[in-house]
Formats: sequence, structure tokens, C-alpha cells
Amino acid sequence: MVILKRITDSNIRAVYWAILSLSIAYGLAISVLAKFLEASAFTKADTGKLAIWFAGGIVAMSLPSGWLIRKFGGKRVMIGGLIGYAIVAAAFPFVGKSFYALGAIRALDGAFSVPVWVASETIILARAPRAEKAFYTSLYALSLALGYFIGPGIAFGIAKIAGENHELVARQTTFVAAGIVAILAVAVVVFRLEDAAGRQSHEPTAEEPALEEQSAPAEPAPSNLTIFSRVKTSCLATFSYGYFQASVVLFLPTFLTSEKQFTDDQTVIVPAFFAGGMLLFSNIAGRLGDRFGNLVMMRALAFVGVLTVLGFITIGGVVPLFILVFLAGASLASISPVSLALQGLVTRERDLTRSGAMYNASYAAGMLLGPPISGWLFDRYSGTVMNAHYAALWGFFVVFTIIFRKDDPRARAA
Repeated sequence: MVILKRITDSNIRAVYWAILSLSIAYGLAISVLAKFLEASAFTKADTGKLAIWFAGGIVAMSLPSGWLIRKFGGKRVMIGGLIGYAIVAAAFPFVGKSFYALGAIRALDGAFSVPVWVASETIILARAPRAEKAFYTSLYALSLALGYFIGPGIAFGIAKIAGENHELVARQTTFVAAGIVAILAVAVVVFRLEDAAGRQSHEPTAEEPALEEQSAPAEPAPSNLTIFSRVKTSCLATFSYGYFQASVVLFLPTFLTSEKQFTDDQTVIVPAFFAGGMLLFSNIAGRLGDRFGNLVMMRALAFVGVLTVLGFITIGGVVPLFILVFLAGASLASISPVSLALQGLVTRERDLTRSGAMYNASYAAGMLLGPPISGWLFDRYSGTVMNAHYAALWGFFVVFTIIFRKDDPRARAA
């Protein structure tokens, strides 16, 4: 709350509150999703395939989201996406046990979510002061992460109230609660967000690179390829994170139990350590990115992440591995808001919807590719090989940021 006092723009604060509400809904639904599917006789492989349906919905709607925001405005798109998500979340446990019916619901979940993300990110990047974009995007990431903490806590309370003899009712109630919380996010957007919230609220600084200079009204809009060339390092960062995040959620617990002697109870709290690292360090990473350069910060975080992932292979013991999971969250998860800020720095305001769509499409592409490749490596070779290929992925990203270091405006200014 103290940090939010620095945010004088009421529209940005409205976005934070809306995203917090939406992420609480995500936390509610995700906390019971696996158990609901297990109780419905779905295998772990089926659960992984449903995650791919979710990512497919994101990919399908990422680029159209930019067009929708330009056509109807960020506020209307957020309202539509949030209402759609609320309906889908509440309906999930009542559509039956058909894999394809649940797959379609998961695809709609992603399709309704991504316009909300793109609109929110566009509003924040357009209105945040240039010198503090990473700070503002780190608060956006914190809003998401905090909701993932709060949601499971509410779900735990629902389960306790329902009792062990009514587990199905508790899970159904949790999904319905997710839909209700998403409607609260709609109320925030309706009553607190201005229709023209995407308008930039600051003047460019002298540090702004040539591509950010105000162009003549008659200048044609750049092609999608031109925009992508400007945001390619941000897109690779979010692709790598989507690939890593979607994979470790599915396979890290199995790796820890099969190769590191973790118990099932110990693996349950692994996500909390990962999210805790992100919660505690992402805002610090954003401030350092604003001060020293976002791409430099992304490179440093990825390098620490490489060492951390290699630690999963070489280090044993429950406590040291929990520390490594915490460090993975603090380093690799903190790249996301910094990469989002860099995307906003190198893109003109008029092109933010398109660059944001590319950014989220890259994230979803990583989510699509990560689980099947990781699962194949785990089954065919071992969890050690799987983790080694994560280290190689982030190592490639480090090299990429060195080659394209001038993608950062601060490096071009220097």
C-alpha cells in the first residue's frame, strides 16, 4: 500500500486492482484444477494436454487482441475479457467429463485472459513515466503474484468449510468463486478506469532514442516485422519464461521426488518458494532495471537463473533445493516485468497494442512448446537432462542479449 502511494495515476491503480482480482480468481481455479481432473479420472498426461489447450487459446487471441483494443479501446476489451473469463471459470466443473469439452473451456480461458493482459500492459506502459517503466511493470507482476497467493488460501477455506465428505462440492464452489471474483474485477474497470486510459501521461525525456521521437502525422505505421525487430529481446525473454514456467510446474515435483528424495508433502509447497522469490525481488529488479538498463538487468537475472537451474542437477538436500527454487523465482520470474518494461521503452505509444500482442504470443508459444519437449526429455533420458536443457535455454538468452545489447535505449544512448 505504501508503494502504491507513489502511483498518482488513478487509471494505473485501477489496472493493478483489476489484475489483483483476476489473479485471485486464477489462484482459486488453479488450486483445485489438478485434483478436480484427477477425481474425474484424467491422467497427468491429460492434465498436461489441457495446459496446451490453454496456451493455444492465448496464441489464437494474442494478435487479434491488439486489433480489438485499437478498435474498441482498452476499457471495453478488459470488460469483455473479464466477463468471458468469469463465465468460463464458473462453468468449468459443470460441462461434464469429456476431454474435448474441458479442452474447449481451457482454450476459452486463455482466449478471454489474453485481451485483459494486453489491454492492462498497454495502459501501464503508455502512462508510466519513462524513467520508471520497470518499477510500474514490477507492480503489475506483483499484483499477479499476490493474487496467486491469496486465491489458494480462499480455496483452502472453502474446502475446510465444506468438509472431507463434500470435496466435489468444495471444488465446484471454488470455481464459481473464481467467476465471482472476476466479476469484482469488472466492477473495478467499469467504475475506476477512464475510457481514454491508454493516453500517455508524460513527456518524452532527452534520453529517448530516435525511434521514439514524435513522428509526423502522415508517417505510415511500421510493419509488424519492424515492431518485432524492436521487441525481439523482450519476446525471447517472455518465450523462455513461458517455456520454463509451464514445464517446471508439471515436471519439477516429479523430478524432486524421483531424483532428489522429496516427499509428496514437500513438493506441495515448492510453488510457494518460487512465488515468494518473485514477490520479494521483482520490484527490486524493476528499480535496478530503471537505473542501470533493463536489458543489462535481464542478462544478469538470466545468468543467475542458469546457475540456479544447474544447481538442481548438482545439489542435494531438501533445504538447499528449496533455497534454489526461491532463487529461481527471484531471478527468472523477475525477468518478466523487466522485459515488459523494455518492450514499452522501444515502442511508440501508437504501436503498444501490437507489440503487446506479440509479447503475449511469445509467452504462449513458450507454454505450448515447453511441456511436450520437457516431458519427452524426462521420459526418454532423465530429469537431469531436462534441467540441463533449461540451463541451455537461458544460456542462449544471455548470449542473445549480448549480441543485441543495443536493443536497450540506454545502450544506444551510451
